[in-house]
Amino acid sequence: MSPSTTRIVPFGISLGMIARYAVLLIGLSVTLLPFVYVLVSSLKTPAEIIRVQPAFFPKDATLQNYLTIFADPRVPVATFFANSTLVAVGRVLITLFTSSLAGYIFARYEFSGKNLMFGVLMAQIMIPFQMIMIPLYLILVQLQLIDTLWGLILPAMIDAFGIFLMRQFIEGIPRELIDAGRMDGASEFQIYARLILPQLRAPLASLGIFTFMATWNDYLWPLIVITTHEKRTLPLLLTWYSNAHGSRPALTMAASVIVLLPIVLIYILFQRQIVANAATTGFK
Repeated sequence: MSPSTTRIVPFGISLGMIARYAVLLIGLSVTLLPFVYVLVSSLKTPAEIIRVQPAFFPKDATLQNYLTIFADPRVPVATFFANSTLVAVGRVLITLFTSSLAGYIFARYEFSGKNLMFGVLMAQIMIPFQMIMIPLYLILVQLQLIDTLWGLILPAMIDAFGIFLMRQFIEGIPRELIDAGRMDGASEFQIYARLILPQLRAPLASLGIFTFMATWNDYLWPLIVITTHEKRTLPLLLTWYSNAHGSRPALTMAASVIVLLPIVLIYILFQRQIVANAATTGFK
């Protein structure tokens, strides 16, 4: 068999390439199917979504479910959105600062117990959050941070994975750069702020994006800590509609789209950064 028989001549596309793209399209369809179903279901009427044999696409698409949510005075969506934004941005800023600073210390300083401390810190990655949830809650009770947004931000001050990521990248920075800064009379913090941080733009962007997405989607911890309705975050909107309107799943679907929309927009805006930084992190 000649090589030309395995190639589509008009386009110069091999059959193997077609097979690979077919597999990718199938995987993409399976991945996007739940999100597409939530979106189209949010446009259905209550009667249509609870039919015994529901159709996948709505026959009479409507935005009434979204109008009902935004017009409901018991659910201040704008307040929930502001709370989620404050918590997510606060977590990102604190995590980037503590992770980069601790990573710099573990990468470039020598002190007694360094390896032991780093090992204990890395062990936290293997501990499920459910195991430390109750002790963490009791600590917040003692600090009087229950039912506050600070109770959602401060427990995430130290990110073991973030410290590990920063340490790995900082170890690749030449020591001569740090020594040159010390010879010029820069303080240790000036070296960190002016010499180290500019070299960490790629890993910091990656860590910041992933931290924001994880914080925005966080559901369990805000559900436990926050008790005042006006202090709830946006994912708790799902709890309100699934409990208060259990017989109206169309509202729950619409609320899910509202929660997911900011994450989708972030991915669209920072798609190249997410892919590039994830690839760079893997190679490192």
